[in-house]
Amino acid sequence: MAAVFFIMAEQKTTYWRQKQEEISRYSRRLSKRANSQVIRFLIWKSKYLSDRIFMLIVCAWVGILSGIASMILKTAILWVEKVLSRSDTVWESYNYGLLFYPIIGLLITVFLGRRVFKTEFGQSFTDILYAIAQKKGKIPATNIFSRITCSVFTVGFGGSAGLESPVVMVGAAIGSNTGMRMLFDNQKLNLLIGAGVAGVIAALFNAPIGGVIFAIEVILLDVNIGKGIVPLLLASISAKLTALVFRGGEALYSFRLKDDFMVSDVPFCILLGVISGLLAIYFSEVNKKIDALANQISNFYVRAISGGLILSALIVIFPPIYGEGEYLLTSLLGGSEVATFERSIIFTNLPPEWVFLLYILAMVAFKAVATAITIGAGGCGGTFAPSLFMGGLTGFAFARFINLYELGTLSEKNFTLMGMCGAISGVQYAPLTAIFLIAEITQGYQLFVPLMLISAIAFVTVSAFDKHSPYTRALIAKGDLIEGDTDRKALNKMKINKLIENNFLPVNINQNLGDLTQVVRKSQRNLYPVINDEQEFMGMIHLDDIRDMMFDFEQFEKVKVRSLMQEAPQTVEYGEDMESVMQKFESTGAWNLPVIKNGKYLGFISKSNIFNLYRRTVIDENQQAW
Repeated sequence: MAAVFFIMAEQKTTYWRQKQEEISRYSRRLSKRANSQVIRFLIWKSKYLSDRIFMLIVCAWVGILSGIASMILKTAILWVEKVLSRSDTVWESYNYGLLFYPIIGLLITVFLGRRVFKTEFGQSFTDILYAIAQKKGKIPATNIFSRITCSVFTVGFGGSAGLESPVVMVGAAIGSNTGMRMLFDNQKLNLLIGAGVAGVIAALFNAPIGGVIFAIEVILLDVNIGKGIVPLLLASISAKLTALVFRGGEALYSFRLKDDFMVSDVPFCILLGVISGLLAIYFSEVNKKIDALANQISNFYVRAISGGLILSALIVIFPPIYGEGEYLLTSLLGGSEVATFERSIIFTNLPPEWVFLLYILAMVAFKAVATAITIGAGGCGGTFAPSLFMGGLTGFAFARFINLYELGTLSEKNFTLMGMCGAISGVQYAPLTAIFLIAEITQGYQLFVPLMLISAIAFVTVSAFDKHSPYTRALIAKGDLIEGDTDRKALNKMKINKLIENNFLPVNINQNLGDLTQVVRKSQRNLYPVINDEQEFMGMIHLDDIRDMMFDFEQFEKVKVRSLMQEAPQTVEYGEDMESVMQKFESTGAWNLPVIKNGKYLGFISKSNIFNLYRRTVIDENQQAW
């Protein structure tokens, strides 16, 4: 018993020692920034709040801010769409302004991005992953304002993209900047990014569980979550409660589930899962090819006008692809097919069933094109909502085809939901997110089993063609993101510029042994780089190689440095990745290698320093964030 009390007392002493060190660290910062109220608050927090309680409070605050940001964005989009093209939720007679709105929206977006915010939007998920992997979770605060503003002009003016990509960046930026204001370390900063992401998804889709899973599955895949699931849950539910204040408790695609799932539907679910995976592959390929074509147009405004013209033409033929496409999915889930042809200049009445099916499938195919054009032309939007649209229509068309040709009896509403799930799983490489998100936003929990089946099959199908998601593919190819390998992840986080040692005194190649001896007297190292007059690295000299002649004064003038030096076994280029550096150490057996930049000598990098930094990096990675 005495031993137990002794251990508890020792732990308490250690805890308070850490607290005192934290207070002292903040106090030193306060002396440099005397007016900083944040520092004063952190000192107060260190005295009266535990780290875990404080982290929960901060995550809840991030969730509230994320919920507000999501509702501001969604409300602004709905208002713009209503002003430009809708009266409430029912489309009026054809509005010829739809021919020009996408062009105007893309031009404004490009202008704001290039001239005002000085940024390109691209894929927000990729940018967040890069910030976590390479920038220690630091995301500029300008992303909050730029993404909200520009997505309003892109999507609100008819761009065929989703809000989730810009709003996820907004949530990540809120979390990152809140953490930086609180002087949080890397691990806590990453957790707050996840909290912001979970919050905006929970608020936007009314799906708190889906938001948490999305943050873990898509954004924090390179981060050790540990017990951080509790802060993420708190941020997510805080964001949802905030959203309820704005819009009430309705689901995004609200309808009453009437049709039960039948065991006889299982073969059709499997087939739809495969189709969903193939649809995701098609979507990905279309995005890659159109992005490559768009990049061939160097003038950003010409690119926006060209993309806007094509997008306007597609909207004329397929009016429902205007914006996110949420209206059509809601109508189909509610049993209304008329919404498919509202504002259509091709059909004034419902066409024959086979024509209707072909029109739906064509709309699915061209929705992918419209989304790729919107993003490639410089728009600010994402692929999440378009994949919901494409998957929902695919599931609906699949069930209608089976019923029409009497191959079975399927619930078209249920298969619409299943198609949405399969598309999210395949396009976003997020099978768990797909299951919980569809179940939450539609209140269709009775479909959990078929949703799981379709999500798994869609994911397996798309992974058979490409194991990397569209958001990680480019980062992995560049070496900016490592999946699964702890050692490679740790090496990837280490940078040469933090490992260069420049206390190796250089000698000039034109000097003699006497000059070298003077350098040896001043140096504390046993290795001497040899450079020329242009500071270019020529070779190096080991102390052991000159030890015998250092006191032979007759040789001081006769022996030249040029004759004493030897080539380095390998050189390391400034900016070279650490995995390559370690391979050079292994192949040469050296403990020190020179670092050069454009031929110029910068210093040496040692294997022992790499091991020390690697050890600290692994420890930091395995520490809990709260």
